[in-house]
Amino acid sequence: MSKFSKPRLGTNKPEKTDGIHPSVLKQARRSGVLNLSQRGLTIVPEEVWSVQEYVPEEAKSVSMDNTEDKWWDVVDLTKLILASNHLTTLGEGLRNFQALTVLDVHDNQLTSLPQAISQLEQLQKLDISRNQLRELPSQIGYLVNLTSLHVEHNHLTELCPNVLRLQKLEFFDASNNQLTSLHKQISYLCQLRQLNVSHNKLTQLPSEIGDLTALRLFDATHNQLLSLPENLGNLRNLEQLHIRHNQLEYLPTFHSCANLKEILAGNNNIRGLTDELLENLKSLTCLDMRDNKLAKLPDKIVALEKLERIDLTNNDISVLPFQLGAMTSLKAVILDGNPMRSIRRDIIMRGTAELKKYLLSRLKDEENESESLTDAGSNSALPTGNQDPLSHHDLHQMKSLDYSNKKQATLPDEVMKAAAEAGVRAVNLSKNLFSDLPNSLDAIAHTMVELNLGVNKLTQLNPRIGNFSKLQMLDLRSNQLSDLPSELSSLISLRELIISSNRFNKLPSVVFELKKLEILFANDNRIAQLDHTGFLKLDKLGTLDLQNNDLSQIPPEIGNCTWLKSFALTGNPLRNPRPAVLAKGTPALLEYLRSRIVE
Repeated sequence: MSKFSKPRLGTNKPEKTDGIHPSVLKQARRSGVLNLSQRGLTIVPEEVWSVQEYVPEEAKSVSMDNTEDKWWDVVDLTKLILASNHLTTLGEGLRNFQALTVLDVHDNQLTSLPQAISQLEQLQKLDISRNQLRELPSQIGYLVNLTSLHVEHNHLTELCPNVLRLQKLEFFDASNNQLTSLHKQISYLCQLRQLNVSHNKLTQLPSEIGDLTALRLFDATHNQLLSLPENLGNLRNLEQLHIRHNQLEYLPTFHSCANLKEILAGNNNIRGLTDELLENLKSLTCLDMRDNKLAKLPDKIVALEKLERIDLTNNDISVLPFQLGAMTSLKAVILDGNPMRSIRRDIIMRGTAELKKYLLSRLKDEENESESLTDAGSNSALPTGNQDPLSHHDLHQMKSLDYSNKKQATLPDEVMKAAAEAGVRAVNLSKNLFSDLPNSLDAIAHTMVELNLGVNKLTQLNPRIGNFSKLQMLDLRSNQLSDLPSELSSLISLRELIISSNRFNKLPSVVFELKKLEILFANDNRIAQLDHTGFLKLDKLGTLDLQNNDLSQIPPEIGNCTWLKSFALTGNPLRNPRPAVLAKGTPALLEYLRSRIVE
């Protein structure tokens, strides 16, 4: 029997509806899936809203012992598909389907959504695309389990802030609307993997978009963007960037986008590609720069070691770097519409293989110099303690030192010397045997922004940590720490602190001095109480994870921390608030806590 509905034995509903065969409703009661797409519906028949409630007429004479037709064995409706009809409204009967996980009403004529949609807390996929919506109701913000949201091809001019609080959302398509801006609360969508805002009227993007660190695909094609925020470089999981048909004059440096594989930036006003930009795109396989204003292709293009395709159609390029011919992975170079002077037209017309062969032949005069530079630079290796080579090339390309999982207790001086020369920004020393902060790290104190010391043997953190004032991320997980030094307060740029799986009985007071802190993971410790006055100081904190600690109650004053986007508390022996409150999500939890404050 459905936990959300019970059959009423005396109900006598008609067996037929216009365009809906009784067998369709009967099957829906058994399978939990009702598909009424492409049926020419102008309204949702009442029989749909009561599909889980009424008793078929013929069933009244059926014995309860009849095992062939158990009409009372009704399952909750989990999928409702009303796509490609002529619906102008949905009824409030939608509240009858609180077990729905999929609701698809795309390709209709809806101008609004019913308030009852807020009751669908189990909903995971919502498709309301290709309708006539001019705004999204705030009630969508209650769909705390939503992972996929399609609102494309409507008439939206803005996105409701409540919609931007759907913390489990992974796929969001808002393309083909009338959006002129994105709210900075877009950063709340911390699980978002794909974001499509193409074919809108965006002139700029908020810098907070750089907080979407789970993002893998971002499509802002066909807008009016004049520039991209430098924070876009924080998207370390980004794989595809589509920004064709805008008004961009340059690209950001993508300083941490090590996984970026595809940039489609055609039909803009981009005049050049910087060496720093190319050095950061180690994984790039496809670069589309057609219909821009490029006058040259930098020699540094060879830094794109995995590049397979580059489209330079309709630019102002007259010469190509000879090094292009030595790029072994390159399979397609498209040059139509460029005023090439140094290469004969017939060579270009023969295709990429012949073009590369020609360029490589012209490179021979520079081979000796190139080989000497290679021997002195990218091919030299440093010992790392476990016979794995650590190349200068990797340090300079990624500005990152990965010295993890070496089972070492010291950091070789030659490694840090190379890191200092490369201006390394990120250091990973996790899964080693360090019992103290290596002294040699001081050599890059002025450049380091990320430090990972997780899974080591630290029993205390050296006060020298205060010297790394530019740190933005510090990972100390899985050590043996029970306190943090007061010098940590010198990390005025710290945005992310991870102290999970240590021995903390309480959060160190110095944590509350980190004014720019946005992410705090303190799960799997022994924390038994919280200082609400400290949290009220952290007005930038968006993610707080205190799972699996010893908390028995939460101070109600923490409900005033309305800036919290994600507040995780499961796994604690809580007496208050109850699990049912926690299950409703962070906004509901904060509201509950505020209601408990004694005036």
